Amino acid sequence: MGYGRRESEMSQSTAEGGMMKFVIIWLGQLVSMFGSGLTGFALGVWVYQRTGSVTQFALISAIIVLPSIVLAPMAGAIIDRYDRRLIMLVSDACAGLCTLALALLLWGDRLEIWHVYLATALMAVTQTFQSPAYQASAVMLTPKKHLGRVSGMMQLGDGLAQLAAPVVAGLIVTRFGLGSVLAIDCASFLFAVLTQLVVRIPRPEVSAEGAAMAREPLLKQAAFGWTFIQARKGLLGLLVFFSLTNMVFSFVQTLITPMVLSFTDAATLGTILSAAGVGLMIGGVVSSIWGGPARRVRGVLVFTALQALVLFLAGFQPSALLVAVGAFLYMLNDPLAFTGSQVIWLTKVPRDIQGRVLAIRRMVVRSCVLVAYLISGPIADGVLEPLMAVNGPLAPSVGAVLGVGPGRGIGFFFVILGAVLVLMVIGASLYGPLQRVEKELPDAVPDTPAPVPSAASSNTAVA
Repeated sequence: MGYGRRESEMSQSTAEGGMMKFVIIWLGQLVSMFGSGLTGFALGVWVYQRTGSVTQFALISAIIVLPSIVLAPMAGAIIDRYDRRLIMLVSDACAGLCTLALALLLWGDRLEIWHVYLATALMAVTQTFQSPAYQASAVMLTPKKHLGRVSGMMQLGDGLAQLAAPVVAGLIVTRFGLGSVLAIDCASFLFAVLTQLVVRIPRPEVSAEGAAMAREPLLKQAAFGWTFIQARKGLLGLLVFFSLTNMVFSFVQTLITPMVLSFTDAATLGTILSAAGVGLMIGGVVSSIWGGPARRVRGVLVFTALQALVLFLAGFQPSALLVAVGAFLYMLNDPLAFTGSQVIWLTKVPRDIQGRVLAIRRMVVRSCVLVAYLISGPIADGVLEPLMAVNGPLAPSVGAVLGVGPGRGIGFFFVILGAVLVLMVIGASLYGPLQRVEKELPDAVPDTPAPVPSAASSNTAVA
């Protein structure tokens, strides 16, 4: 009895210590992602102001996305093969050096457009390694019961980078200039590196799948993530669903600005985007505290269905209030849906191959995001806007409900996207392997974190 109690107390102590270690790394990544968000927005503004070209401005987004598509499989294999903390350290350090180089060029009045493109590409490469390593490290440090909260915390960091950082960056650039933003970002990377230096990340135990691939060439290991997912129909269904919902999100993210500016001013647009940011922050906080519903798949589908209803609301009429409420509610549900999906991946995939699997997931999702970026403009400008013009073909029918004129084609597109999400939820609800994935696929991670590695073994390759 006494031994069992001591063992239980030791397990609880290990779990609490692991959670604290994750919080330390999370704080570093939170600051780093916020700094990167500042720089990304400020550099985009700088490029647009220098060139006046929307194409060159949009090229930055493509440069950010492409490395995660091309390099993801190889990055995943390397993450599983070597120490994940070391990979995070090197990635953050290299990204910080790129930012420092841009700052020095700017302060020396030698910064050119191609410098920005090159540095952005290099930082995107580091992010391709850093992000899966960060996610795979989370499950090594935290108890399984807290993975929902951990996923919410990671989503909160993404929200700060995507929505809060541009607002702050705009204020800093206007008052102090681009150089101040770059200096802040350099400091944020230094802070992230320091947090990683004080925390050791345990090495994953070798699973049967990992042992089978250990002696294979690196290229074959890189492809293993897709092989693993393809053999598990429930995870494959979740990947398809998650990728398509991210495509819908990318359409909305790209087109909400021109739709809003078609009937109101930039100040109102800022208010609407702030409402979206507040929704994302609240959703992230709720996920961090709650951890999401126990039935993860059901939670993903319910929160996605709510997002579908919100898209109907946002596209229904050219009303700033409707769009603001819709943006708030849409982003409020996004972390809640993400958390359920993320926990399934982190618990069902063995820890020693999560780098490969999560990198493949990132590649597929980013491919859908890139497609949305590329086709959203042509669909809106070339097809739907003409259809919903004052004298357009759909003016007497759909236009009688949604309105006609500039921006109404995008509003109609939002309604279509809402309908698509509803159909996706219905299809996912009827797809048996996805509905049974939580029961049929056994958990691949233990209830408590792995033991901390010794100093001698912390930086060696996995055999």
